[in-house]
Amino acid sequence: MANAHLATYLNDHLSGSVAALELLERLEGAHAGTDLALALAGLRAGIEADRQDLERLMRQQQIGASLPRQAAAWLAEKSTQVKLRLDDPSGGALRLLESLEMVALGLDGKRALWDALAAADVPPPDGRDYQQLARRGAEQRAQIERLRLAAAQTALRDAG
Repeated sequence: MANAHLATYLNDHLSGSVAALELLERLEGAHAGTDLALALAGLRAGIEADRQDLERLMRQQQIGASLPRQAAAWLAEKSTQVKLRLDDPSGGALRLLESLEMVALGLDGKRALWDALAAADVPPPDGRDYQQLARRGAEQRAQIERLRLAAAQTALRDAG
């Protein structure tokens, strides 16, 4: 039987990836045909690869995916979309900024995941090591930060 705390922790992160991937896919569609959409697609592909590593780790640990947690994450992402639409009905710069910040927070959490698993001596997914995964997360976080700051310049320039 798998460690119940580990199962909960990994499923929480897996569920978070569901929300992040949905949000990125929605952003890509909203900005289709732009350099931003290309950057978001690359970021989404990296996060999908990380999700696959997490799923591989869960299989190694004999931990199944929690469908209720994934459904809750899906519902949370839909609720987030309502909040974002209320904040910026035009779908403009503020919605982009807030969306990118949500993804940035998720990326911070993912890096924390890999660090926590390394500290707990949980064997990493086959063919990976936690330092490599954390580095990839840091690169993704740096990429989203550049996009976030560019969005902030547009969204907040006339604030105040």
